[in-house]
Amino acid sequence: MKIRVMNISDYEQIYQLWMSCAGMGLNNLDDSKEGIERFLNRNPETCFVAENGQRIVGAIIVGNDGRRGYIYHTAVDPDHRNQGIATKLVNAAMEALKSSGINKAALVVFNKNSDGNAFWEKIGFTSREDLVYRNKTITKMIRIDT
Repeated sequence: MKIRVMNISDYEQIYQLWMSCAGMGLNNLDDSKEGIERFLNRNPETCFVAENGQRIVGAIIVGNDGRRGYIYHTAVDPDHRNQGIATKLVNAAMEALKSSGINKAALVVFNKNSDGNAFWEKIGFTSREDLVYRNKTITKMIRIDT
């Protein structure tokens, strides 16, 4: 298994990976090929894939605003879980953020994603009970549930 920087030519395989993972919160705008391409253009060195041969079995999308890192859509193929792939992806992303001068990273996980929440807690991400997450939609999007 190899960890490497993600590029837009990986999109079809990554999208199929996302669709194989229950609980991914996708939408038709941000997670379209065009949306991911915009993200990769802004964050060319912090998004990674895990390859097994020619097949992508894991992916992590990470960016930063110059101050904090943000983790989105970390996924590992269900048939390849519990092999350390997600941890390797997170470690690669954390190193890339650190190299960019970023000292802290954050992420959002759905309450109902018990496997995801257990993973993040296991590798040292803490829950903030003092915060309320808020957002506002600028452009109407369609949510794609997996």
